[in-house]
Parts: sequence; structure tokens; C-alpha cells
Amino acid sequence: MKKVSVIAAAVAASLAGSAVASVDFHGYMRAGVGMSADGGQQITYEKNKIGRLGNEGDIYGEIGLGKEVYNNNGKTMYVDSMLAMTSNGSNDWESTATNCGLDDDAVSCVDDAQFALRQFNVQAKGFIASSPEATIWAGKRYYQRRDIHISDFYYWNISGAGAGVEGIDAGPGTLSLAWVRNDRKDGPIFDEGQGASQGVNVNTFDARYAGLGLWEGGSLELGVNYAMIHDTDDASQGAKDAKDGVMFTAELTQGLSSGFNKTVFQYGTEGYSKTMAFYGDGSWYGAEANDGADGYRLINWGVVGLGESWELGHQLVYGVGNDMWDGMDKWETMSAVVRPVYKWNENMKTLFEAGYAVDDVDGDDKAVSKFTIAQAWTAGSSFWARPEIRVYGSYLASDDNDFNGGRDDNQFQFGVQAEAWW
Repeated sequence: MKKVSVIAAAVAASLAGSAVASVDFHGYMRAGVGMSADGGQQITYEKNKIGRLGNEGDIYGEIGLGKEVYNNNGKTMYVDSMLAMTSNGSNDWESTATNCGLDDDAVSCVDDAQFALRQFNVQAKGFIASSPEATIWAGKRYYQRRDIHISDFYYWNISGAGAGVEGIDAGPGTLSLAWVRNDRKDGPIFDEGQGASQGVNVNTFDARYAGLGLWEGGSLELGVNYAMIHDTDDASQGAKDAKDGVMFTAELTQGLSSGFNKTVFQYGTEGYSKTMAFYGDGSWYGAEANDGADGYRLINWGVVGLGESWELGHQLVYGVGNDMWDGMDKWETMSAVVRPVYKWNENMKTLFEAGYAVDDVDGDDKAVSKFTIAQAWTAGSSFWARPEIRVYGSYLASDDNDFNGGRDDNQFQFGVQAEAWW
């Protein structure tokens, strides 16, 4: 028997000896159909600022498979993986290259779907004797992401390929350390005339201390990220001049009798100044920012029950970026989103969402807003219950003519969407 056949037989025998049910299957999806009252398909418009309900024109899905492959004497090893796709939902057969044909001896293709490997990592637990619950990990993974669901706004997220140790017992809380790659290959960090092959390697070093109890129901997490720039051999002069940056995060969580509230303060230097001004999460490093740029932001968000029939989710954000490029002194951004939910019964809800945001750049401001009403059928009465199917209508408005090819300053759109996680 050939060597490759022996290996294949061994793998098959190993898989046959494991129950299929022992494989963890998890994921997320959103999909639907929508259109504008003025014609054409619905759009996604500034959803991090004014809310996502009735304001998502894409299809997105994640499929995760994981399995514990080793368990002996308190030591375990787990392999996790995830594939994701996104598309505009324009047709049945979606791939990375469709609608291809010959046109004047040239091949033209329109991509209507993108696929990505989001996670592939190994997590080992029980290998540190002094802290048996700590996890050693390496690979590509979602790393301790922090987001506000109603706006799909990730405010702390350095996910990518890396390694680290998380959950180390350290006094009253736990310590986590990670090293993740967040390279830049796009944007104006290049000198004019140089292509997108030039860029910078960004090594992000992350340290977090979580679980610091303050009072009843209150806990604090502190974290610092250091973006270390290493320009490539063929980098432009602009990339060679890019500076390292530091981002500090403090997150206060207050548990409530019927929900929770989080208050977040973040401060960033150099390239992290753009994180504060442009609703970034720390994974995209603004390496082209001016030397000495800085910024900060304050976030408050949460979900709270208001009696038996109502729940309310909210987001408040105020951010500032200073001296990010020549000729710009101060960029201020403010936004508010509220989502009240009325529960008719265990499986039916009416959802409302209102959002308003304004950006002020050296005294020149622009405001955007949205209002959505939706009727939903859902797997439970909780604010977080999913799957959920919604029928909705949304009104969008902007100070500028941002809709229908620059012809209108407002738009009404309607549609049906399903969302699920498992």
C-alpha cells in the first residue's frame, strides 16, 4: 500500500471512531431582499453611526466547525475553524467570478461574492500549572472582539493571525497577552505613482486585564495595544515615515437587574487617531497619520428591560481625531442610536430604531439620520433571541445628496431580512 493510502486510511479510521455529533457547529447569517421606493436596490448607509436595522443591503454568513482533539489529565486541545462569505444577493449562483464573457477579445467579469478564511487556530488549556484555566493559542482567530450589535460597530477588535495566552490568573482579575498581524496594503500611505504592492507590516501587541471588581455588579477591564510598524523593502517613503502608535482602552461594565450598561473610554496616538475619528476597531492602523496625531472617544451602550413588554438597546458615541493630516486640526464625530422593542408575545415583536450622527471637521459639519420600523417573528421574546425574520421600512436622510446617484438627500427603503446565530 502506498504511503499516502496508509495515511488516508489512518485518518479515516480516526474519524470513524469519533462521533459526528462531537463536532461543534456554530455560525452567523443575515440575508434578505430590499429595494428603494425611488427604484433600485436598498443600500447600506453609515450603519455604524445610525444603526443597522433596515439598513443592510448585503448577505453575510459565517460557518464555524470546531472539535476538541485531545483531552488527557486536565489538558485539552481544541481546533477551531470558520469560513465566511459576503455578497450583494443579486442572484442565485454567486461566486467570486460570474457574468464572465468575451467582449472585443477582452474578458470582463463581475465579482458578486467574496469568500474568506476567518478562523483557523489551535487552543490549548490546562498546560499552565499555576493557571489551569488559561488558554494558549496560535493561528487565525477572532480575538476578544467587542461590538455594539445594533450598529454592527466593533470598537475593540484586533482579530487576525497571531498567538497568545489568555485568562491567566493574576490577582483579582485575569491577564491576556497577544501578538497579531494587522498589515496595511491600501490607502494614501504611498507616494504618488507607487502601487498597492508597497505597504507596511503592522504587528499589534495586545495586553488586557479583565474582571477587576469595583462594586456590586460593576467590573473594569483595562487594555493597551501597541502597533509596531515595519515597512517592507519596496515601501514608499511615506510608508517608511509611518510611526508606531499606542491605543489605551478602559471598559466599565455594570450589570443591571434586567440588562447591562457599558461605558468605554479609548485614547490613541499616531495611526490610532483615525480609529477614534472613523469608528475603527484597532485592527486597521492609520499608518499615514501625521507624526504627533492623537484622538480619543467615549462610548456608552447597553440593553435594558423596561417592564414586561419593552426592551431598549442604545448607543452613544463621541470621538475626536486631532492633526491627522496637513490642514486638518480637529475631526469630531457624535452619534446616537436607540432601538426600542415591544414584545407582543413569545414570538412576535415590533422593533423601532432611530439614529442620528454628525461629523464636524474644523467647523464644517454634516448630519445623517435614519428611522426604521419593523415587525418581527422570532425564536423567543428576548432582545437577543434569534433566528428572527423581519419586515421593515426605513427612512434615511443626509445633509448632502448621498442617495440615488447624488440626486436626493433622503431615501425610503423597505424589505425583509432574516438574522440568526447559533
